[in-house]
Amino acid sequence: MQIMAYSPYGADGIIIRVEADIRRGIPGVDITGLAEGAVREARERVRAAFRNSGFAFPQDRVLINLAPAGVRKDGAALDLPIALAVMLAAEDLVPPPDSGSPAGIMVLGELELSGRLRPVRGVIAAVDAGLRAGIGGFIVPAENAREAAIMAPGKFAAPGTLSEAAGLLSGFTGAFSAAAPPGPGRPDSGGRGNRPSLAAYTAVRGQGRYKRAMEIAAAGGHNLLVFGPPGAGKTMLARSMPAILPPLTKAEAVEATRIHSLAGSFLGNGGTHNAGEARGEDQSPGENISLITYPPFRSPHHSASAEGILGGGKYVRPGEISLANFGVLFLDEAPEFRANVLQALREPLEDRVITISRAEGPVRLPADFQLLLAANPCPCGRFGLREKANRAGQAGCFCTPEEIHRYWRKFSGAFLDRIELRVAVLPPEAGRLDQNSEEPAEAAARRVLQAVRVQRERFRGSGIRRNAGMTPDLVGRYCALAPEARKALHLAAEKFRLSARAYHGSLRVARTIADLEGCETIGSGHILEAIQHRRMGDDPYDILSAGR
Repeated sequence: MQIMAYSPYGADGIIIRVEADIRRGIPGVDITGLAEGAVREARERVRAAFRNSGFAFPQDRVLINLAPAGVRKDGAALDLPIALAVMLAAEDLVPPPDSGSPAGIMVLGELELSGRLRPVRGVIAAVDAGLRAGIGGFIVPAENAREAAIMAPGKFAAPGTLSEAAGLLSGFTGAFSAAAPPGPGRPDSGGRGNRPSLAAYTAVRGQGRYKRAMEIAAAGGHNLLVFGPPGAGKTMLARSMPAILPPLTKAEAVEATRIHSLAGSFLGNGGTHNAGEARGEDQSPGENISLITYPPFRSPHHSASAEGILGGGKYVRPGEISLANFGVLFLDEAPEFRANVLQALREPLEDRVITISRAEGPVRLPADFQLLLAANPCPCGRFGLREKANRAGQAGCFCTPEEIHRYWRKFSGAFLDRIELRVAVLPPEAGRLDQNSEEPAEAAARRVLQAVRVQRERFRGSGIRRNAGMTPDLVGRYCALAPEARKALHLAAEKFRLSARAYHGSLRVARTIADLEGCETIGSGHILEAIQHRRMGDDPYDILSAGR
């Protein structure tokens, strides 16, 4: 029987074959195969777990090989597979002769000295990789049972100790009939998830243009920049965007869940931490796990490093852009992010993947996300409020022109060229805050869902998800223009000196606007609205035109 293990690395991880050989010699354990840190320490944990579980560790020379030998391996998830491989080599376990598929059985788990199994990260990704490799069964710690049940119900077992795992391996016949033990470890009913709250979207009043731009962004997967003074509702409305996004398809849900599992920071549905995490309580990796059925929403702090946003590290892990795959990456106070972080987003926004180069070879991570930016127009935030401040007898903006331009320079022209929608907002008048005439979020969500369904049918089988991902040749195929619309687009391109990227970006946005209205052909109104949403944002002084 082959004992297989898994090590998270990049977007796919590595399936490892664990081999054990026992020969006469001075008692000891050698581990080969570029074992690092926690894997090298496994020899001592395995010895103690053997003794405390009632097993006798071989009093000979034990050699553990982790294949493929040319890839570095780290993490404590190899403890249990190493222990079971030693038992098989010592013939303490004698599996049945018809012990399953040639691909073997995948084993995951960290050992405590007592022999109890601790949960590990990446179980969903590991089971997914194992199924694609033809592995017939999986042994995971009891606290990871819910994760395994998402991917392979009926093909895994979830012991709580080394003794239980050894007993399961002795009876393995190619598949496990019991999905998981009863109680908290059982999976929920299909990972239905909870729709994000619609209340915050409706609560923001007097920002119709911003809401319209956000609806277009949600429908077509376009990038959006909103800027204006504090108190305009920029952040509150941006954080409500998941409420109008449609649910993920089954394939998207599995992929999004797999990436979060790999990262070791599993989130609940809709990309939000569960209640225990919000209260600061310790959470086991197996608690409250289900498929991420709604688009993830990630909002890192502006102090985040380039590695934290893009991914990487000694053992490459997904960053925020990969955790936002099929969802939204929201950068609040965007100019406060480091310039190198913002500029590094340009290639992922274009390519929908990010390639991280390492000495052992490049690692590709998914990055099919839409970017949502919120910014103040200047360092003090009051730029654009001068007239209101003067009427109230207060000072306006304290920033010099040099400070304003230095602040805004974080957004280079090449970066802003990839942002299809830009909106300048001011705090609404007090009278509008008292009005209760805002459109319900459900209406916007219904329009977005209908537009997304049209796009899914349009791009079926092409690998494109939304209008924002259309290549120039697809833009030519699907963006049929009425004669007056073509004329309006050419006039706008000349007036605003649109680049080729901006020209095609405006067409993609116009295609989304037409989809929201159920139109096959793009009209001049669609083009003009797309251009209107793009014409601001290159200069912070555009805030002076907000509301016009």
